[in-house]
Amino acid sequence: MTDHRADPAGAVPHGHQPSPDDIAHGHAPSPDVQRTLVAVFASPVAEYLLRYGQDAGYRPILVEPDTQRAQAARGRGFTVSSSPDGYLDDTADLVVTDHHRSELGLVLRDALASKARWVGIMGNPRHPAPHIPALTELGVPEAEIARVHRPIGLNIGSRAPAEIAISTLAGLIADRNGRPGGFTF
Repeated sequence: MTDHRADPAGAVPHGHQPSPDDIAHGHAPSPDVQRTLVAVFASPVAEYLLRYGQDAGYRPILVEPDTQRAQAARGRGFTVSSSPDGYLDDTADLVVTDHHRSELGLVLRDALASKARWVGIMGNPRHPAPHIPALTELGVPEAEIARVHRPIGLNIGSRAPAEIAISTLAGLIADRNGRPGGFTF
């Protein structure tokens, strides 16, 4: 993706840099740490999420196991991988943007086994969570399944892909900064 940030050096355009005390006590990300945003499965929400995430200082990665979808996403300028391997360290936030894909359980199982800081899946909280049976079938323990965040994002009533991406990114930033962020549904 093309870097659209106004200041590639990492300055915060509106507001202030976190204080060293905030960073030392885990209340703010260090400006020296490259954060990674992994969006799983090519979708309109994933595209907005990665674009906005880059503007917010994340290194954007799209995970798309389907070769045709991956090729199309590369053509639109995204960094694409067929798996999240190598991207899921303790600076990574992973968001599954399509809960209807057959690869759902495998991707989430591998993400939960990684050092990813945060793992979440999009979905309406009024509908059954499809990741639970998918992970249960793969033998993932209940305590690990419970680490998957759902719903994700701030509760702003969004339905449009761009708004869902903004809501999700705002929620990730709130969580990273130790703030509640309006997650109540």
